[in-house]
Amino acid sequence: MSLAVTLSRATQGIAAPLVTVETHLSNGLPSFTIVGLPETAVKESRDRVRSAIINSHFEFPDRRITINLAPADLPKEGSRFDLAIAIGILAASGQVPKDKLGGYEFIGELALSGNLRYVNGMLSALINQEQLGTQSEHSRALIIPAKNNDEASLPIAATTYLFEHILEVCAHINGSVEKPATEKIQPFQSTSSGLDIADVRGQPQAKRAIQIAAAGGHNLLFIGPPGTGKTMLASRLPSVMPPLNQRTAIEVAAVQSEAGKKVSSHNWRQRPFRNPHHTASAVALVGGGSNPKPGEVSLAHGGILFLDEFPEFDRKVLEVLREPLESGQITISRAARQVEFPARFQLIAAMNPCPCGFYGDTQQQCRCSAAQVLRYRSKISGPLLDRIDLHVGVARIPIDQLVAKNQSSRDDHASSNNVTNSKTDQLTTQETNKQAPREETSAAIKTLVLRAHQIQQRRQQKLNAHLDSTELTKASIIDPHALDWLSKAMEKVGISARAFHRLLKVARTIADLELANTTSASKDELTSTPATIKHVKEALAFRPVKADHQKL
Repeated sequence: MSLAVTLSRATQGIAAPLVTVETHLSNGLPSFTIVGLPETAVKESRDRVRSAIINSHFEFPDRRITINLAPADLPKEGSRFDLAIAIGILAASGQVPKDKLGGYEFIGELALSGNLRYVNGMLSALINQEQLGTQSEHSRALIIPAKNNDEASLPIAATTYLFEHILEVCAHINGSVEKPATEKIQPFQSTSSGLDIADVRGQPQAKRAIQIAAAGGHNLLFIGPPGTGKTMLASRLPSVMPPLNQRTAIEVAAVQSEAGKKVSSHNWRQRPFRNPHHTASAVALVGGGSNPKPGEVSLAHGGILFLDEFPEFDRKVLEVLREPLESGQITISRAARQVEFPARFQLIAAMNPCPCGFYGDTQQQCRCSAAQVLRYRSKISGPLLDRIDLHVGVARIPIDQLVAKNQSSRDDHASSNNVTNSKTDQLTTQETNKQAPREETSAAIKTLVLRAHQIQQRRQQKLNAHLDSTELTKASIIDPHALDWLSKAMEKVGISARAFHRLLKVARTIADLELANTTSASKDELTSTPATIKHVKEALAFRPVKADHQKL
């Protein structure tokens, strides 16, 4: 019987459902038909497959060829089914043995010459194959293009074989050439961007907020006049954060692969930092399209989504952030299908206090009326602001501090090159250092943040920002006296129930940072010491209160 069955995988978000490719050769006028809800790129595979088979010196059957992609109700897109279709035709025509096809899944685009080309979304297939292997004793191997080597080399428990040409694939199936499986390696190298938080002069409260945000996974909003270092501070947040754990890093890589971005095996555990322009649309931010693709919130999964000029974004665009900020995922619904993408990101935003930017500035006078300031700030809704844990005012740095920093840098450079060693220069350097004390480096803060992460993982297996309301009421998380104190203060500071819970999470993170800085603490103390009133008060200092709005 001229019937062969090969296996492949489609893409649906970061999932990769199994697709059975049935190939039937029958008598009749020569034709090539593909059924099973194929899209344009899949239909065009007829010409690619025909040319690849002929140019690889195989015989293309001069018969009626019917290809069925099952399940029929699953949309099929892209050129990833080319290899499975070609192998199915060769098997149905007796040029490749059928009995060995059940142990493989074929994914790859064919060039007209028969070469295999890179395919987007390969990591989704590798992850699904790994899950299949853990559920069954008889897992299948993936045959994929050699150009997908970076994805295949990540530590995913899926057996993969890499090939350059369809002739190599057929030789492997025939058993004439033994191909070793791809080795799984973890070649992560922490490449520094060169940005260091020590470059930022002053701003102790903003730096403290960055430390808390990095330690607990909290959202952060900078408010201040233009030129005060808001963007500079936000861009240095990744430098104080530890690398992603393996599971989250693979999810991040899968989203990037689905979006058409090649995954590097050298920095695959680095946290993403996304910085969309304020003219971005809602679809660009959350994803979408007729064939849903991930947006900025998903590309920032496991990392940071930085929105500069926060009120300049369209309000409808900003409102779409509310659901993923709570759930950590985004669901895109279309008439044909529904797709889910992960979206567990940290929102870091920066804004001016008013339209002209100088409300509250000590050096320049604000030209805006109270109504203009209120209208400007009302562009960001209360529910969205409630979901931002830390609100930090960034004031202008006095010019003498900036001059002291530059003078200190010149003195350090001269000292490193041995330009002068005179006593006069040494005294000058000492006086300058008194005026400009050395800032804490990103490396030092990163060590502290990593310890805080380890404490949280040991205690609750998640970051503090992801705790639910029931977990927050445990005595090991927050001291009961601190809960009572904050409950009484709710009416005076005017915070919602959501903000109340977020305050407790920030207080818990502040307590973890204090524990991380205590080297003599035992393991039991690290996991059972609750946050106290002192930590709650510091957390409350990072929340906006009614008095701020009454000033307007």
